[in-house]
Amino acid sequence: MILDDHRSPWMTDEHDDLRDLARTFLAKESVPHHERWADQHAVDREFWRAAGAAGLLCVSIPEQYGGGGGTFAHEAVIAIEQAMVGDDAWANSVHSTIVAHYLNAFGSGEQKQRWLPGMASGELVGAIAMTEPTTGSDLQRVRTRAVRDGDDYVINGSKTFISNGTHCDLLIVVARTGDEPGGRGLSLVVVETADLPGFSRGRVLQKIGMHGQDTRELSFVDMRVPVANLLGPAEGQGFVQLMQQLPQERLIIAVSAAATCEAAVRETARYAREREAFGADLMSFQNTRFVLAECAADALAARTLVDSLITRHMAGGLDAAAASLAKFWCTDAQGKVVDRCLQVFGGYGFMTEYPIARMYAAARVQKIYGGTNEIMKELVAKAL
Repeated sequence: MILDDHRSPWMTDEHDDLRDLARTFLAKESVPHHERWADQHAVDREFWRAAGAAGLLCVSIPEQYGGGGGTFAHEAVIAIEQAMVGDDAWANSVHSTIVAHYLNAFGSGEQKQRWLPGMASGELVGAIAMTEPTTGSDLQRVRTRAVRDGDDYVINGSKTFISNGTHCDLLIVVARTGDEPGGRGLSLVVVETADLPGFSRGRVLQKIGMHGQDTRELSFVDMRVPVANLLGPAEGQGFVQLMQQLPQERLIIAVSAAATCEAAVRETARYAREREAFGADLMSFQNTRFVLAECAADALAARTLVDSLITRHMAGGLDAAAASLAKFWCTDAQGKVVDRCLQVFGGYGFMTEYPIARMYAAARVQKIYGGTNEIMKELVAKAL
């Protein structure tokens, strides 16, 4: 098949080994549990520790802090393999590719030594709290406040749509520490949630897809957090810190979207060869062949785009506009490809026991989180 055994140009023997490790681990520790995780709306807590023991957490964090010492390319390998097995429950990209990198980029030496080894082992699960009930992509409107009182911040506010909200031990909270308007008054504060007065996990959110991912509301009522947990040397740097890290977040979303396109085509081609209608397998019908050919072209185009930007990112040249372009184009392609593939399955495509149905439901949010695709297009247009 045209998409099989494609080796991206940025891959090395080390990445091949990691791919094999991730593929074996996910086949054993993830695939058998997808239905149960969906029912309980979370992966097992022990799964995080198992992933850490296998060396699959924080693979791009320096070894001195317990990580794998790799690059974004190593994170991409894991994200690709996760998409290939249809695992939309394990929010490793939030934990390893996003939260850990905020700590690594902006944390002090003491903070990194205190938190990152636990994240790499799976003893600590990371989450980031940006979105609020009245604030989505416009982060400058964040209302959660952190008021200094001696050596503590007293934090009040609420957040929603928080991935890893059930298991998170470390939570990066975007909060307003000053009265300056817009983004100038925002800071990032790390919250250690264990037995913390004033911290509460709200309801598990009932989503149309990604049922196994623990997405919750969180609330803070006079929650006291040490001032020493501020990320960065001074208050008011949160918005700049967010803008520096969001391109990587958007690129990992694009990587997952491209891999899902490929997984959908593979799954549909396999089904079309096995399923019969009117005395012939579905692949014998011209419409099926044309649909799959067009979807394969979109999948290969998406992979080529992300391959290009992974290479650019590893060279230190990923900019916000390019990451935004990849995010909106690949997630739009994901929605289109999965939808067309599902049609080949007929009624079975609407049944959640089929991976294509779960891919369909999970694809929709890809165009929303990480910044809506409409915002992504605005950012690209401004750079033209």
